[in-house]
Amino acid sequence: MAGKHEPILVVGGGLGGAAAALALGRKGWRVRVLEQASEFGVIGYGIQLGPNVFSMFDRLGISDAVLRLAFRPKSILMLDSADGGEIARIPTGESFVRRFKRPYVVIHRVDLHGVLLDACRALPNVELVANCNVADYDQQSGKVRLRTEANATIEGAAVIAADGLRSTVRQQMLGEGEPRTIGYIAHRTIVPMSDVTFDVDRDNVVLWSGHGFHIVHYPLRNGTLFNIVTVFKTSDGAAPSDTASPHPDLAHVYRDSHPTMKALWAMMDLSRRGWVSSDRDPIRHWSVGHVTLLGDAAHPTLQTLAQGACMAIEDAVCLAEMIDQSGGDFPAAFQRYERARYLRTARVQFESRYHWDNFYHVGGLEREVARAIWSGRSEEEMFDCLAWLYDGFALPERKAA
Repeated sequence: MAGKHEPILVVGGGLGGAAAALALGRKGWRVRVLEQASEFGVIGYGIQLGPNVFSMFDRLGISDAVLRLAFRPKSILMLDSADGGEIARIPTGESFVRRFKRPYVVIHRVDLHGVLLDACRALPNVELVANCNVADYDQQSGKVRLRTEANATIEGAAVIAADGLRSTVRQQMLGEGEPRTIGYIAHRTIVPMSDVTFDVDRDNVVLWSGHGFHIVHYPLRNGTLFNIVTVFKTSDGAAPSDTASPHPDLAHVYRDSHPTMKALWAMMDLSRRGWVSSDRDPIRHWSVGHVTLLGDAAHPTLQTLAQGACMAIEDAVCLAEMIDQSGGDFPAAFQRYERARYLRTARVQFESRYHWDNFYHVGGLEREVARAIWSGRSEEEMFDCLAWLYDGFALPERKAA
């Protein structure tokens, strides 16, 4: 078993990697976070956080800091792209908090990342290393050796790969190749709220749902910014090389949609390359020896449930607990971590696929049926549908000696 003097190496300094480092650092473990970029940072757009993540924030000691920077919407709404009619509503006010104990919030991703990094920097046993691009790993004699693209070698007691959808570590471990693409492209934009001069909901998280496309929008930073995401299916299946902006399909995607959707689309910054919507099939095992995966490296999901970051942070807290309980028996800790997490994360992946294909993007009569079903559901029925997710994740109890 490894002692706490040998560093645990975290590959990737995004939200999941920073959360893992903080969770371990708070328990006294020495951690080195290796980030390939020249400085620590994340893509600067909005992120939604369900109530399930706040018990994890409590354990990390950052709940108050997050809430100070977050915006609390009154509801989550799904609207019909054709006429603006309501398909579904989830109130996120007092009744929601009574049911799930914690709020639903939106926050600038940069702000959340900053809270995590500031907390890491306050710990003497956590080291943040930028400009470190990991090429591969090797395990020998109960230790792990990482080789960087610059041909440097970094040794540690274990490796936690939080390096995302195209994880280098996962590729070496499982050899799966490219992620599964589904033919959808996403573009993101943030504008000052003062630039939003047309009539649009500024109090809620709103998803406009159409046949093969949707737009999500919500306010950030105390209502001073407006976050917009447009997602649409391309006519050719959209290989990653097809995402240059403006995409040719955008000319007709929203031609028959509600005027508010057209106004939102007109505000989009299409000068940047779009993001290809991708995931991977769920798996039961994502560890080998002293190496394990976390977040999107382990269970990448479509954005349907807005749970990618929440699942990574749940992973981080669970993994740190399993490592600490094992006293440094990393293979045993990683196996317990997998057993605790694989069903929950697989359900997020499968449900995200199902609702993406069968609810968010349907058209014609199928769309009318979905609207009739969901618009008639009561507040309590909506809460019951979300209980499996928003009631949160209970950490496995410590094994009896």
